[in-house]
Amino acid sequence: MTKRRKRPQSTRQYPREARLNELLRQIIASELDRIDDPRLEMATINEVSTDRDLTLAQVFVGVVDESEDEEVLDALDEHDRRLRRAINDQARLRRTPPLRFQIDQTMRSAERIDEILRGIPPTVTGEGSTETDGTDGAD
Repeated sequence: MTKRRKRPQSTRQYPREARLNELLRQIIASELDRIDDPRLEMATINEVSTDRDLTLAQVFVGVVDESEDEEVLDALDEHDRRLRRAINDQARLRRTPPLRFQIDQTMRSAERIDEILRGIPPTVTGEGSTETDGTDGAD
């Protein structure tokens, strides 16, 4: 009777899906740098999220000016074939997933939260002093 060998533990820190998402993000970002389209100059690829079976890759795009969102999405849709070809050439995948581009709202949400927090007046304690950071200043 032969003994079964144990598989060596992987030294990789990230699961396959996370590594694949990061690889696709790098490939798409790199290819965008090569595309000469003024609509894409201020666009950045923030994240890519793929389904386990590679049926879809959602690409989250950061755009500085909210008024340019539609232009950027249109430009990305126009260059979709080129981006998928770059993925196909550089990543060893059985299947290249279709790309769905979405505007990443993370930075805008963070800015909105920051505005709200800055608008909150400092709280006043019962003794008339203003509380700012939770410390009383006494050492």
